[in-house]
Amino acid sequence: MKKCIIVSFEGIDGCGKTTQSKKFFNYLKNKGIDAVLLREPGGTEAGEKIREILLDKNINISKWTELFLYLASRAQLISEVIKKYEEKKIVIIFDRYYDSTIAYQGYGRGLPISMINNIQKKIIKNFKPDITFLIDEDVEKLFKNLKEKDRIERESIEFQKRVREGYLKLAKKEKRIKVIKRSSIEETFKNICRQWERFLNEKGRYKEFLKKCL
Repeated sequence: MKKCIIVSFEGIDGCGKTTQSKKFFNYLKNKGIDAVLLREPGGTEAGEKIREILLDKNINISKWTELFLYLASRAQLISEVIKKYEEKKIVIIFDRYYDSTIAYQGYGRGLPISMINNIQKKIIKNFKPDITFLIDEDVEKLFKNLKEKDRIERESIEFQKRVREGYLKLAKKEKRIKVIKRSSIEETFKNICRQWERFLNEKGRYKEFLKKCL
């Protein structure tokens, strides 16, 4: 049984998940809890090069190419970075992870979700998120605020709506996914912390993490 806790932050583009994941990382460090913050795609030398390709608005790639590039970046990250933390009492925080692929490439692009799940299970193995914070907001409120748009952010509002719908469907199926309604940065973060402490209380094997958080 792994000793690390895997926490992921998810949501459509512009929801503020990157801001919240950084705040959560600093919160844990201030509590004296070992933590590492990773982003996807990326996190390794190979992953960062893949990220450049995926987000380059001047490159046209097929939806299948896109899917397998994301999965390749994830496979490299797990092999090179995540595995070494498996036996350590540390919190691994992801700015996007497992669910993004299902929401964006599955629901957004229309690729077979069952196939994506089967491949992901082979890659992820024991490293599925223990808890996921889904920062949720209406697409219309976020879409107009995306200024420096990368290749994904430049997608249509209809695409972003499909992605959001996908995330919410996943949240209904997966108890680990906690939907956090987006409000102010501080209020959103307070709600994340409440869900985090509740999660630790529910999982008896995380008592020492809980002691530091309270």
